[in-house]
Amino acid sequence: MTEAVPAAASDAELGEPNLPETLNLADWFLTARLREGRGDRTAVRTGTGELSYTDVDALARRCATALAELGARREDRVMLALPDGPAFVGAFFGASHLGAVPVMVNPGLTVENLAAIVSYVRPAAIVCDRGDTERLERATGEAGARPAWLDLDPEAEPSELPAPGTPPLEAPVPTHRDDPAVWLFSGGTTGRPKAVVQTHGAFVNTTRCYAQGVIGYAEDDITISVPGLYFGYATGSNLLFPFAVGASTALFSAHPTADVLFDEIAWHRPTILVTVPKMVHEMTNHPRAATEDLSCLRVATSAGEALPPALLQRWTDTFGVELLDGLGTAEMWHIFVSNRPGDVRPGTLGRPVPGFDVRVRDTEGRDVAPGEVGRLWVRGHSRAISYWQDLPKTMEAFRGEWFVAGDLVQQHEDGTISYVGRGDDALKVSGKWVLPGEVEDCLIEHEAVGQCAVVGVPDDHGLTKPVAFVRPSEPTGDDTDSLAERLRAHALDRLEPNKVPRRIVVLEDFPSTHLGKIDRGALRAMLADG
Repeated sequence: MTEAVPAAASDAELGEPNLPETLNLADWFLTARLREGRGDRTAVRTGTGELSYTDVDALARRCATALAELGARREDRVMLALPDGPAFVGAFFGASHLGAVPVMVNPGLTVENLAAIVSYVRPAAIVCDRGDTERLERATGEAGARPAWLDLDPEAEPSELPAPGTPPLEAPVPTHRDDPAVWLFSGGTTGRPKAVVQTHGAFVNTTRCYAQGVIGYAEDDITISVPGLYFGYATGSNLLFPFAVGASTALFSAHPTADVLFDEIAWHRPTILVTVPKMVHEMTNHPRAATEDLSCLRVATSAGEALPPALLQRWTDTFGVELLDGLGTAEMWHIFVSNRPGDVRPGTLGRPVPGFDVRVRDTEGRDVAPGEVGRLWVRGHSRAISYWQDLPKTMEAFRGEWFVAGDLVQQHEDGTISYVGRGDDALKVSGKWVLPGEVEDCLIEHEAVGQCAVVGVPDDHGLTKPVAFVRPSEPTGDDTDSLAERLRAHALDRLEPNKVPRRIVVLEDFPSTHLGKIDRGALRAMLADG
């Protein structure tokens, strides 16, 4: 007999979202700060200067005017292909101010991938860095699209963007809380993006539940992020969350490396670091780690991929800063399971965020007993509308008020939740289930491993076997065979025989999806190609 997991929220505990019917992101997260008398507070910090909330509001209104003059209208999609900086912030809020729908993309994607996204999104306008115009024009040409263009000069002063003399648009368009607000891409680990259509109300709800209710964002906070603002995790944690309370965000456009991040932290002295496991590893293994002063940070958060307990311990020992692992999705925007400040449980994602009901269920949709592995179900007032142009996946994932994720998790007696892996990544080896996360946690404990991923591939007899890919923590030269043997021996000492990788492939770096996650589909293709 199955039983409900502990700490599940009741209908009464979820309550009503308490959101006004008329709700616009640009107004709630930005213009409202001016009405509160906080227009002079610093909103954006860069390496060359600062912008107040009044400055950002004026920039957003000018961008809204420019987009309107190009023909963009309410509910039109506006594609943002911009690096982090004032231009991104102005264009994002400018599109929202107009009632249009920002679609944020990684500006570093290949022309082929950009063309595929343009064909899928069909934007009315594209906002880009002037230096990227030629590449994006090639992408739109390949897609057979003819959107309007707003190319922004990266060398211009924010007060001169989008162009000198552009008049600001007046009040934000009075959109409905359930109107489409932003398209977020959810590509999992396959590299094939799906657009999630999210509402204005979802962003406000999670800001209240997670940012303010769990992390405790306050107006004196300064945030900084490893992922770019195009990634929904950073859009929230490094833009919307600080803006909701009159705090400030530190932005940089350089590719994030440990060196860059140490320098940016030293310059801006942020209080909240938004990071991912890959950067946690790079920072803790960097030669500067022992001498860097991170005492300005009151907390750091990690998401996007699983955070191995050994890596969390290494971070804590090195920097002494709390690192909160959590889980969120584009479909139920942002984090809905998280560790808490002062209550970090290594090896777990923490507990459900108040305002969300999280369950672990079997294939029939029944709650499983504590400790059993099941599929993640979540409901709350941040549920997306649908996947764009994908009714079958929408019907599979969105079931009434519930979002049914492809993630496998287990909930413990104390209510904490542990990530097990993607359901489509689970392997059946020798008649038994093998979860890649367990094998990866084992390998990452070895000091020679910087990053790893395990996938299943068929052998010569068509039977699935686990294969591990690893990126060494230090260059190995040509001695990859020796490293592979040492790691296999390490796994043999700690894992059941069917879970030990049959092969270990050493890589200089991992292929990534458009969101920067490990592209497991590309790893499988490497093996198929020999």
